[in-house]
Amino acid sequence: MEFEFTPDQRALAKRVREFAAEAVAPYREQNDADGAYRPGLLAELAAEGLFALMIPPEHGGAGLDAVSAGVALEELAAADLSVCYPVLNAALVGRVLAANGTPGQLARWLPPIAKGEAIVSLCLTEPGHGMDAAAIETRAEQDGDGWRVTGAKTSIMLAAYATHGLVFARTGEPGAHGISAFYTALDDAAVSRERHADLGCRSGGRGGLVFDGLPAGADDVVGAPGRGFVEVMRGFDVSRALIALMAIAVGQAAVDEAMAHARTREAFGKPIGRFQSVSFPLVECATLLHAARLVAYEALWRADNGLDPRVPANMTKWWAPKVAMEAVHQALLTFGQLGYSEDGPVAQRLRDVIGLQLADGTAAATKLVVARQLLGRESAP
Repeated sequence: MEFEFTPDQRALAKRVREFAAEAVAPYREQNDADGAYRPGLLAELAAEGLFALMIPPEHGGAGLDAVSAGVALEELAAADLSVCYPVLNAALVGRVLAANGTPGQLARWLPPIAKGEAIVSLCLTEPGHGMDAAAIETRAEQDGDGWRVTGAKTSIMLAAYATHGLVFARTGEPGAHGISAFYTALDDAAVSRERHADLGCRSGGRGGLVFDGLPAGADDVVGAPGRGFVEVMRGFDVSRALIALMAIAVGQAAVDEAMAHARTREAFGKPIGRFQSVSFPLVECATLLHAARLVAYEALWRADNGLDPRVPANMTKWWAPKVAMEAVHQALLTFGQLGYSEDGPVAQRLRDVIGLQLADGTAAATKLVVARQLLGRESAP
């Protein structure tokens, strides 16, 4: 059993950490205040190769494994969680497309993602269907040789920026097997966008999309008709572990900041870290973050080695965001009144990390997956 990253993974972590320290972290608070990424950021992420992480080399990507993608996202999340989303979406959508597209489709779809020319969103959630995603109502009707997509999506991360979307629409019977996936451009008059006013990750551009007869060609269908929902759910096993690592990185960054404060802040004539009431809660948070991180990387390692990652991926997805949120909260308490201020380092992290308890599956949804794996579908909810 090996607990060390490879030399290439350590080099990747160092490169992304240095990039984030220069191009991401200094702008975190301003991006949050503006509710938008600073000009040029997406192009810089592309130039750094961060959209190409999991794109196959033959299509302009780095062809890295899931563990390496986790390494990169941890470093970005420690600097600014919001900046992870275009990188995460490129990895998730690129992986789904690579697994289901024809050679011609992949040659058309993947190079623009790798280069950052296509900013992609996963368009699944609807106003009336979140956890119950197999019941979506957006429809795709055949129109000549192609399709017209009509319906509304909500809580779509990067909705404000996305040039392309992996759009899920009903093409057949009720339930999961009546849903098809379309990879299509979103810069069309048939698409209207509404930005959400969010508690955290305000620069991430989460919002709603309304499709009023969005055209999609026959060659925009991903995989076989009626297979869209089934295929994307397989992709969630990796994305849930990646999101867990993003949460852990936020929690660890907050704990690190709190420990640095505890070394220098004095009360009653000594550093506050000398008091068990300060240091022990931080130790507990560090312990839980460490454990959740190991589970997340186990899931990614299993995916990379052709093993089933569902149990650890869903375990860490329900647990890590909760642990991270509690760690950031404890960091805020360590800073005291300084932590409660938006001028301090912790408040924004707390607002940001809470959303990861919802993204890509709630605790209830992910616990259900684990329960069915451990108990069997006949004995589980």
